Amino acid sequence: MKFSFLQKLGGAVLVTAWVLWGSHMIGESLIPRAQPPQSTGAAVVAKAKTSAPAKQAAPEEIEDIGALLASASPDAGKKTFKKCKACHTIGKGEASKVGPNLWDVVGADRAARDGFKYSAAMAGLGGNWGFEELNAFLTKPKAYAPGTKMAFAGIKKAADRAAVIVFLRGQSDAPVSLP
Repeated sequence: MKFSFLQKLGGAVLVTAWVLWGSHMIGESLIPRAQPPQSTGAAVVAKAKTSAPAKQAAPEEIEDIGALLASASPDAGKKTFKKCKACHTIGKGEASKVGPNLWDVVGADRAARDGFKYSAAMAGLGGNWGFEELNAFLTKPKAYAPGTKMAFAGIKKAADRAAVIVFLRGQSDAPVSLP
């Protein structure tokens, strides 16, 4: 049987179409289609700009640290303080890093270290770093001082916070007495 040129060309086109259609069907069965987004990005941005500000959650109850301070270990605090060393120095006269030097911080005025530029949130706090203030701050810095530059999430365990505070208390020429 002899086929003319046009028959051969038509057959080639038909086989090519079947191969393309078949590979498409196989691809569709192996990789499911992504669902289209429910709304466009522009709509989400517009909605975010027009919506009312979200209400802040009620502040978490922070446990009293006074009892824990009496039994806290400065050695355990030194171990936990390793998380802080990436941003803070502790030695007397050492230069600040990303965060201020914490020598003699317990009982010191807040946001008052020379040579360190504090965020407006920290500078606006006023007062001093007492035991309860440090406990509240170390629990969740962003909740204690909204707008602070400090990116640290906080220390969850009260015993660990007490140990760090006792360790920091010892980093002074004249440590503040425990409550």
